[in-house]
Amino acid sequence: MAESERQILAWLAEQKGAMLGLLQEVVNLDSGSYDKPGVDAVGARFLRFFEREGIRTAVHPRETYGDAITAEVAGAGGGNKPIVLLGHRDTVFPKGEAARRPFRIEDGRAYGPGVADMKAGLVMNAFVLAAYHRFGGAPAPLVQLITSDEEIGSPACRDIIEETARGARAVFNAEPGRPSGNVVTGRKGGVFMECEIFGKAAHSGGNFSEGVSAINEAAYKILQLKEITDLEHGVTLNVGLVSGGQSVNTVAPYAKLGIDLRYVEPPQRGASLVRIEEIVATANVPGTSATLAVKGEFLPLVQDPASRELFEAYRAAMGEVGRPVEGEFAGGCADSGFTSAVGCPTICAIGPVGGRAHSPEEYLEVDTIVPRAQGLALAIARLR
Repeated sequence: MAESERQILAWLAEQKGAMLGLLQEVVNLDSGSYDKPGVDAVGARFLRFFEREGIRTAVHPRETYGDAITAEVAGAGGGNKPIVLLGHRDTVFPKGEAARRPFRIEDGRAYGPGVADMKAGLVMNAFVLAAYHRFGGAPAPLVQLITSDEEIGSPACRDIIEETARGARAVFNAEPGRPSGNVVTGRKGGVFMECEIFGKAAHSGGNFSEGVSAINEAAYKILQLKEITDLEHGVTLNVGLVSGGQSVNTVAPYAKLGIDLRYVEPPQRGASLVRIEEIVATANVPGTSATLAVKGEFLPLVQDPASRELFEAYRAAMGEVGRPVEGEFAGGCADSGFTSAVGCPTICAIGPVGGRAHSPEEYLEVDTIVPRAQGLALAIARLR
Protein backbone atom coordinates (compact mmCIF):
# COMPACT_ATOMS: atom_id res chain seq x y z
CA MET A 1 0.00 0.00 0.00
CA ALA A 2 1.38 3.42 -0.96
CA GLU A 3 2.20 5.91 1.79
CA SER A 4 -0.47 8.35 0.58
CA GLU A 5 -3.06 5.57 0.80
CA ARG A 6 -2.01 4.81 4.38
CA GLN A 7 -2.29 8.49 5.28
CA ILE A 8 -5.75 8.79 3.76
CA LEU A 9 -7.07 5.67 5.48
CA ALA A 10 -5.58 6.71 8.82
CA TRP A 11 -7.07 10.20 8.60
CA LEU A 12 -10.51 8.87 7.69
CA ALA A 13 -10.33 6.44 10.61
CA GLU A 14 -10.20 9.48 12.92
CA GLN A 15 -13.13 11.33 11.34
CA LYS A 16 -16.16 9.41 12.62
CA GLY A 17 -17.15 12.11 15.10
CA ALA A 18 -16.70 14.89 12.55
CA MET A 19 -18.69 12.95 9.95
CA LEU A 20 -21.57 12.40 12.35
CA GLY A 21 -21.47 16.05 13.38
CA LEU A 22 -21.86 17.23 9.79
CA LEU A 23 -24.50 14.57 9.17
CA GLN A 24 -26.51 15.79 12.16
CA GLU A 25 -26.44 19.36 10.83
CA VAL A 26 -27.70 18.47 7.35
CA VAL A 27 -30.30 15.93 8.53
CA ASN A 28 -31.76 18.63 10.78
CA LEU A 29 -32.41 20.83 7.75
CA ASP A 30 -35.61 20.13 5.81
CA SER A 31 -34.82 19.56 2.14
CA GLY A 32 -37.83 18.11 0.36
CA SER A 33 -37.39 18.15 -3.41
CA TYR A 34 -39.82 21.06 -3.90
CA ASP A 35 -38.34 23.09 -1.03
CA LYS A 36 -35.66 25.07 -2.89
CA PRO A 37 -34.66 27.21 0.14
CA GLY A 38 -34.25 24.09 2.28
CA VAL A 39 -32.31 22.16 -0.36
CA ASP A 40 -30.05 25.16 -0.92
CA ALA A 41 -29.50 25.50 2.84
CA VAL A 42 -28.13 21.95 2.90
CA GLY A 43 -25.97 22.85 -0.08
CA ALA A 44 -24.66 25.92 1.74
CA ARG A 45 -23.54 23.76 4.65
CA PHE A 46 -21.49 21.56 2.31
CA LEU A 47 -20.04 24.64 0.65
CA ARG A 48 -18.82 25.84 4.05
CA PHE A 49 -17.20 22.46 4.62
CA PHE A 50 -15.38 22.60 1.29
CA GLU A 51 -14.30 26.21 1.90
CA ARG A 52 -12.83 25.24 5.26
CA GLU A 53 -10.92 22.40 3.59
CA GLY A 54 -9.64 24.65 0.81
CA ILE A 55 -11.49 22.71 -1.92
CA ARG A 56 -12.57 24.50 -5.08
CA THR A 57 -16.34 24.61 -5.66
CA ALA A 58 -18.87 25.85 -8.18
CA VAL A 59 -22.60 26.48 -7.83
CA HIS A 60 -24.78 25.75 -10.86
CA PRO A 61 -28.03 27.72 -10.39
CA ARG A 62 -31.41 26.09 -10.92
CA GLU A 63 -34.49 28.31 -11.02
CA THR A 64 -37.17 26.03 -9.60
CA TYR A 65 -35.29 23.37 -7.65
CA GLY A 66 -32.13 23.47 -5.56
CA ASP A 67 -28.87 24.47 -7.20
CA ALA A 68 -26.37 21.84 -8.28
CA ILE A 69 -22.93 21.96 -6.66
CA THR A 70 -19.56 20.64 -7.77
CA ALA A 71 -16.40 20.38 -5.70
CA GLU A 72 -13.09 19.33 -7.24
CA VAL A 73 -9.68 18.11 -6.12
CA ALA A 74 -6.92 18.13 -8.70
CA GLY A 75 -5.45 14.90 -9.98
CA ALA A 76 -1.89 14.01 -9.08
CA GLY A 77 -1.43 10.96 -11.24
CA GLY A 78 -1.51 12.46 -14.71
CA GLY A 79 -4.98 11.20 -15.67
CA ASN A 80 -7.28 13.80 -17.15
CA LYS A 81 -10.62 11.95 -17.06
CA PRO A 82 -12.26 12.78 -13.73
CA ILE A 83 -13.59 10.33 -11.16
CA VAL A 84 -17.07 11.42 -10.08
CA LEU A 85 -18.60 11.03 -6.62
CA LEU A 86 -22.34 11.47 -7.12
CA GLY A 87 -25.16 12.13 -4.70
CA HIS A 88 -28.39 14.06 -4.06
CA ARG A 89 -29.41 16.12 -1.04
CA ASP A 90 -33.18 16.30 -1.52
CA THR A 91 -35.54 14.07 0.45
CA VAL A 92 -39.16 12.92 0.16
CA PHE A 93 -40.22 14.46 3.47
CA PRO A 94 -42.44 17.52 4.05
CA LYS A 95 -41.50 20.81 5.68
CA GLY A 96 -41.26 20.44 9.44
CA GLU A 97 -40.21 16.78 9.41
CA ALA A 98 -36.71 17.56 10.69
CA ALA A 99 -38.15 19.36 13.72
CA ARG A 100 -40.61 16.54 14.39
CA ARG A 101 -37.94 13.84 14.43
CA PRO A 102 -34.43 15.33 14.46
CA PHE A 103 -31.20 13.39 14.13
CA ARG A 104 -30.56 10.90 16.89
CA ILE A 105 -28.38 7.84 17.49
CA GLU A 106 -29.79 4.83 19.28
CA ASP A 107 -28.30 1.33 19.60
CA GLY A 108 -25.74 1.91 16.86
CA ARG A 109 -28.21 3.35 14.37
CA ALA A 110 -28.77 6.97 13.35
CA TYR A 111 -32.27 8.19 12.55
CA GLY A 112 -33.77 11.25 10.90
CA PRO A 113 -35.23 12.35 7.55
CA GLY A 114 -32.80 11.50 4.76
CA VAL A 115 -30.15 10.16 7.13
CA ALA A 116 -29.36 7.24 4.81
CA ASP A 117 -31.03 8.37 1.58
CA MET A 118 -28.72 9.99 1.11
CA LYS A 119 -27.18 12.63 3.33
CA ALA A 120 -24.75 10.13 4.87
CA GLY A 121 -23.44 9.35 1.39
CA LEU A 122 -22.83 13.03 0.72
CA VAL A 123 -20.95 13.39 4.00
CA MET A 124 -18.86 10.34 3.14
CA ASN A 125 -18.05 11.72 -0.31
CA ALA A 126 -17.08 15.11 1.13
CA PHE A 127 -14.65 13.58 3.61
CA VAL A 128 -13.07 11.38 0.93
CA LEU A 129 -12.60 14.51 -1.18
CA ALA A 130 -11.05 16.28 1.81
CA ALA A 131 -8.72 13.34 2.47
CA TYR A 132 -7.36 13.42 -1.05
CA HIS A 133 -6.95 17.19 -0.92
CA ARG A 134 -4.95 16.89 2.32
CA PHE A 135 -2.63 14.15 1.07
CA GLY A 136 -1.57 15.08 -2.41
CA GLY A 137 -4.51 14.62 -4.74
CA ALA A 138 -6.14 11.67 -6.49
CA PRO A 139 -4.87 9.62 -9.46
CA ALA A 140 -7.19 11.74 -11.61
CA PRO A 141 -9.29 14.84 -10.94
CA LEU A 142 -11.85 13.99 -8.27
CA VAL A 143 -15.25 15.68 -8.65
CA GLN A 144 -18.11 15.57 -6.16
CA LEU A 145 -21.44 16.41 -7.77
CA ILE A 146 -24.26 17.22 -5.33
CA THR A 147 -27.66 17.37 -7.00
CA SER A 148 -31.01 18.62 -5.76
CA ASP A 149 -33.96 16.76 -7.26
CA GLU A 150 -33.27 13.02 -7.58
CA GLU A 151 -36.35 12.01 -5.61
CA ILE A 152 -38.59 13.45 -8.36
CA GLY A 153 -36.62 12.16 -11.34
CA SER A 154 -33.90 14.85 -11.58
CA PRO A 155 -35.79 17.21 -13.91
CA ALA A 156 -33.36 20.07 -13.27
CA CYS A 157 -30.10 18.16 -12.72
CA ARG A 158 -30.20 15.40 -15.34
CA ASP A 159 -28.31 17.59 -17.80
CA ILE A 160 -25.38 18.25 -15.47
CA ILE A 161 -25.30 14.60 -14.36
CA GLU A 162 -25.03 13.40 -17.95
CA GLU A 163 -22.57 16.13 -18.95
CA THR A 164 -20.30 15.33 -16.00
CA ALA A 165 -20.42 11.58 -16.63
CA ARG A 166 -19.73 11.74 -20.38
CA GLY A 167 -16.13 12.72 -19.87
CA ALA A 168 -15.51 10.75 -16.68
CA ARG A 169 -13.35 7.73 -15.88
CA ALA A 170 -15.91 6.34 -13.42
CA VAL A 171 -18.93 7.28 -11.30
CA PHE A 172 -19.41 6.18 -7.69
CA ASN A 173 -23.00 6.93 -6.64
CA ALA A 174 -23.33 7.14 -2.85
CA GLU A 175 -26.91 5.96 -2.47
CA PRO A 176 -27.21 3.97 0.78
CA GLY A 177 -25.58 0.57 0.93
CA ARG A 178 -28.11 -2.24 1.03
CA PRO A 179 -29.20 -3.59 4.44
CA SER A 180 -27.13 -6.68 3.57
CA GLY A 181 -24.06 -4.46 3.28
CA ASN A 182 -23.89 -4.99 -0.48
CA VAL A 183 -23.77 -2.43 -3.26
CA VAL A 184 -25.99 -2.11 -6.34
CA THR A 185 -24.73 -3.16 -9.76
CA GLY A 186 -28.05 -3.02 -11.63
CA ARG A 187 -31.27 -1.02 -11.31
CA LYS A 188 -34.58 -0.81 -13.10
CA GLY A 189 -35.55 2.14 -15.24
CA GLY A 190 -38.72 4.01 -14.40
CA VAL A 191 -41.21 6.23 -16.24
CA PHE A 192 -43.64 8.32 -14.21
CA MET A 193 -46.74 9.39 -16.14
CA GLU A 194 -50.02 11.22 -15.73
CA CYS A 195 -53.15 10.26 -17.63
CA GLU A 196 -55.97 12.82 -17.71
CA ILE A 197 -59.44 11.63 -18.72
CA PHE A 198 -62.24 13.94 -19.85
CA GLY A 199 -65.98 13.22 -19.84
CA LYS A 200 -69.12 15.31 -19.47
CA ALA A 201 -70.81 16.48 -16.29
CA ALA A 202 -74.49 15.86 -15.65
CA HIS A 203 -76.78 15.63 -12.62
CA SER A 204 -76.67 12.02 -11.48
CA GLY A 205 -80.42 12.01 -10.73
CA GLY A 206 -82.02 14.62 -12.97
CA ASN A 207 -80.28 13.94 -16.28
CA PHE A 208 -77.96 10.99 -15.72
CA SER A 209 -78.11 9.82 -19.32
CA GLU A 210 -76.63 13.10 -20.58
CA GLY A 211 -73.42 12.55 -18.60
CA VAL A 212 -70.23 10.79 -19.71
CA SER A 213 -68.27 9.42 -16.77
CA ALA A 214 -64.52 9.95 -16.80
CA ILE A 215 -64.29 7.79 -13.67
CA ASN A 216 -65.90 4.84 -15.43
CA GLU A 217 -63.39 5.25 -18.24
CA ALA A 218 -60.59 5.39 -15.67
CA ALA A 219 -61.75 2.06 -14.25
CA TYR A 220 -61.48 0.41 -17.68
CA LYS A 221 -58.03 1.87 -18.25
CA ILE A 222 -56.73 0.79 -14.84
CA LEU A 223 -57.66 -2.83 -15.51
CA GLN A 224 -56.10 -2.71 -18.98
CA LEU A 225 -52.90 -1.07 -17.72
CA LYS A 226 -52.59 -3.75 -15.07
CA GLU A 227 -52.04 -6.35 -17.80
CA ILE A 228 -48.76 -4.71 -18.83
CA THR A 229 -47.10 -6.08 -15.69
CA ASP A 230 -44.82 -9.02 -16.53
CA LEU A 231 -43.15 -10.15 -13.33
CA GLU A 232 -41.20 -12.91 -15.05
CA HIS A 233 -39.34 -10.34 -17.15
CA GLY A 234 -39.15 -7.62 -14.51
CA VAL A 235 -41.77 -5.23 -15.93
CA THR A 236 -44.27 -3.71 -13.50
CA LEU A 237 -46.96 -1.11 -13.97
CA ASN A 238 -48.55 0.52 -10.96
CA VAL A 239 -51.42 3.00 -11.00
CA GLY A 240 -50.48 4.62 -7.72
CA LEU A 241 -52.71 7.71 -7.78
CA VAL A 242 -56.38 8.04 -8.74
CA SER A 243 -58.44 11.21 -8.50
CA GLY A 244 -61.44 12.75 -10.18
CA GLY A 245 -65.06 13.71 -10.08
CA GLN A 246 -66.89 16.87 -9.14
CA SER A 247 -69.38 15.77 -6.48
CA VAL A 248 -71.05 12.57 -5.39
CA ASN A 249 -74.23 13.53 -7.28
CA THR A 250 -72.50 14.52 -10.53
CA VAL A 251 -71.49 12.22 -13.37
CA ALA A 252 -67.72 12.71 -13.30
CA PRO A 253 -66.40 15.06 -16.00
CA TYR A 254 -62.74 14.45 -15.13
CA ALA A 255 -60.35 11.85 -13.72
CA LYS A 256 -56.60 11.55 -13.37
CA LEU A 257 -54.27 8.55 -13.00
CA GLY A 258 -50.68 8.54 -11.77
CA ILE A 259 -48.80 5.73 -13.51
CA ASP A 260 -45.44 4.17 -12.57
CA LEU A 261 -43.71 1.89 -15.10
CA ARG A 262 -40.58 -0.07 -14.13
CA TYR A 263 -38.45 -2.15 -16.49
CA VAL A 264 -35.06 -3.90 -16.66
CA GLU A 265 -33.86 -3.69 -20.26
CA PRO A 266 -34.15 -0.56 -22.45
CA PRO A 267 -36.26 -2.27 -25.20
CA GLN A 268 -38.96 -3.04 -22.60
CA ARG A 269 -39.55 0.69 -22.18
CA GLY A 270 -40.56 1.24 -25.80
CA ALA A 271 -42.80 -1.81 -26.00
CA SER A 272 -44.58 -0.89 -22.76
CA LEU A 273 -45.10 2.74 -23.77
CA VAL A 274 -46.67 1.71 -27.06
CA ARG A 275 -49.22 -0.35 -25.15
CA ILE A 276 -49.84 2.40 -22.60
CA GLU A 277 -50.44 4.94 -25.36
CA GLU A 278 -52.90 2.58 -27.05
CA ILE A 279 -54.86 2.16 -23.83
CA VAL A 280 -54.95 5.90 -23.22
CA ALA A 281 -56.07 6.67 -26.76
CA THR A 282 -58.88 4.07 -26.84
CA ALA A 283 -62.23 5.18 -25.37
CA ASN A 284 -64.15 2.38 -23.67
CA VAL A 285 -66.87 4.79 -22.58
CA PRO A 286 -68.17 6.60 -25.70
CA GLY A 287 -67.65 10.34 -25.48
CA THR A 288 -64.53 10.28 -23.30
CA SER A 289 -61.05 11.35 -24.33
CA ALA A 290 -57.68 11.12 -22.59
CA THR A 291 -54.13 12.45 -22.69
CA LEU A 292 -50.83 11.04 -21.46
CA ALA A 293 -47.83 13.04 -20.21
CA VAL A 294 -44.45 11.82 -18.96
CA LYS A 295 -43.72 13.67 -15.71
CA GLY A 296 -40.36 12.14 -14.86
CA GLU A 297 -38.04 9.34 -15.86
CA PHE A 298 -35.04 7.31 -14.75
CA LEU A 299 -32.93 5.13 -17.03
CA PRO A 300 -31.85 1.62 -15.98
CA LEU A 301 -28.42 0.95 -14.53
CA VAL A 302 -26.99 -1.82 -16.72
CA GLN A 303 -23.71 -3.46 -15.77
CA ASP A 304 -21.55 -3.57 -18.89
CA PRO A 305 -17.98 -4.98 -18.86
CA ALA A 306 -16.45 -1.64 -17.83
CA SER A 307 -18.87 -1.28 -14.91
CA ARG A 308 -18.14 -4.87 -13.94
CA GLU A 309 -14.43 -4.04 -13.84
CA LEU A 310 -15.18 -1.00 -11.66
CA PHE A 311 -17.21 -3.16 -9.28
CA GLU A 312 -14.39 -5.70 -9.00
CA ALA A 313 -11.96 -2.90 -8.11
CA TYR A 314 -14.35 -1.60 -5.46
CA ARG A 315 -14.98 -5.07 -4.08
CA ALA A 316 -11.23 -5.66 -3.76
CA ALA A 317 -10.82 -2.35 -1.93
CA MET A 318 -13.62 -3.14 0.51
CA GLY A 319 -12.02 -6.51 1.14
CA GLU A 320 -8.78 -4.74 2.09
CA VAL A 321 -10.60 -2.68 4.73
CA GLY A 322 -12.25 -5.80 6.11
CA ARG A 323 -15.78 -5.23 4.79
CA PRO A 324 -16.40 -7.64 1.89
CA VAL A 325 -19.30 -6.78 -0.41
CA GLU A 326 -21.21 -8.28 -3.30
CA GLY A 327 -23.38 -6.69 -5.97
CA GLU A 328 -27.18 -6.73 -5.96
CA PHE A 329 -29.94 -5.81 -8.38
CA ALA A 330 -32.46 -3.20 -7.17
CA GLY A 331 -35.95 -2.42 -8.39
CA GLY A 332 -35.62 1.20 -7.28
CA CYS A 333 -34.31 3.89 -9.62
CA ALA A 334 -31.41 6.32 -9.17
CA ASP A 335 -29.29 8.88 -11.00
CA SER A 336 -26.73 6.13 -11.67
CA GLY A 337 -28.94 5.06 -14.57
CA PHE A 338 -28.22 8.36 -16.32
CA THR A 339 -24.46 7.99 -15.91
CA SER A 340 -24.54 4.38 -17.07
CA ALA A 341 -26.62 5.30 -20.13
CA VAL A 342 -24.00 7.77 -21.40
CA GLY A 343 -21.37 5.01 -21.27
CA CYS A 344 -19.55 5.83 -18.04
CA PRO A 345 -18.56 2.90 -15.79
CA THR A 346 -20.85 3.20 -12.78
CA ILE A 347 -21.39 1.56 -9.42
CA CYS A 348 -24.26 2.50 -7.09
CA ALA A 349 -25.16 2.31 -3.39
CA ILE A 350 -21.59 2.61 -2.16
CA GLY A 351 -22.73 4.91 0.65
CA PRO A 352 -22.91 3.95 4.33
CA VAL A 353 -25.33 1.09 4.99
CA GLY A 354 -28.93 1.91 5.82
CA GLY A 355 -32.51 0.86 5.28
CA ARG A 356 -36.22 1.68 5.38
CA ALA A 357 -35.72 4.76 3.23
CA HIS A 358 -38.66 7.11 2.69
CA SER A 359 -40.22 6.12 6.01
CA PRO A 360 -40.13 7.39 9.61
CA GLU A 361 -38.06 4.28 10.43
CA GLU A 362 -35.24 5.16 8.02
CA TYR A 363 -31.91 4.32 9.64
CA LEU A 364 -28.15 4.40 9.13
CA GLU A 365 -25.69 1.86 10.52
CA VAL A 366 -23.31 4.28 12.23
CA ASP A 367 -20.31 1.97 12.26
CA THR A 368 -20.32 1.69 8.45
CA ILE A 369 -19.61 5.35 7.68
CA VAL A 370 -15.83 5.15 8.18
CA PRO A 371 -15.11 1.80 6.47
CA ARG A 372 -17.30 2.73 3.49
CA ALA A 373 -15.31 5.99 3.19
CA GLN A 374 -12.04 4.07 3.43
CA GLY A 375 -13.13 1.52 0.84
CA LEU A 376 -14.17 4.26 -1.57
CA ALA A 377 -10.90 6.11 -1.07
CA LEU A 378 -8.89 2.95 -1.71
CA ALA A 379 -10.92 2.09 -4.83
CA ILE A 380 -10.25 5.57 -6.19
CA ALA A 381 -6.52 5.15 -5.55
CA ARG A 382 -6.41 1.97 -7.59
CA LEU A 383 -8.07 3.48 -10.70
CA ARG A 384 -5.73 4.34 -13.52
